[in-house]
Amino acid sequence: VQLVESGGGLVQAGGSLRLSCVVSRLPSGLISGDYAIGWFRQSPGKEREGILCMTNKGMTDSVYSTYYADSVKGRFTMSSDGARNTMYLQMNSLRPADTAVYYCALGVLPPVHLMAGVDSLCDVMHSWGQGTQVTVSS
Repeated sequence: VQLVESGGGLVQAGGSLRLSCVVSRLPSGLISGDYAIGWFRQSPGKEREGILCMTNKGMTDSVYSTYYADSVKGRFTMSSDGARNTMYLQMNSLRPADTAVYYCALGVLPPVHLMAGVDSLCDVMHSWGQGTQVTVSS
C-alpha cells in the first residue's frame, strides 16, 4: 500500500487548507474494500497523534464511530472519494498550534467483534504516507 499526501504549505491564522492523500497498490481499492482511514499529525517535540479517523464507507455500527481529536472538532473535516482512491482533510480556522507534519493513514477494518478494547479507529492503521508540512503563521 502506498499513500502520498499533498496540499501542505504556509497559511495565515484563520485561513484554510485542504490536504489530499492518494492511495495506491491497495488490492480492493477504497471503493470496494472496508478500511479505516484517517489523518495524523506530529508537531516538533511531540508524538504523532491521530486527529480524525473514520471508515471509508461510513459504517454505522457504534464501534466504527468517527474519531475527532478535541483540538480539531468543529474546524477539520474528512472525506474520501472511492473512485479516485483519495482521501481529503479540510482544515478551517487554522491556528499556529496546528503547525505540524500531517500524515494520512489506512488500515484494514477489523470485524465488529474484534473492535472490543480498541479505543478508536486511529488505533487500527497500518500504513502511513510520508507526510506534508503545514505551517500556520500568527
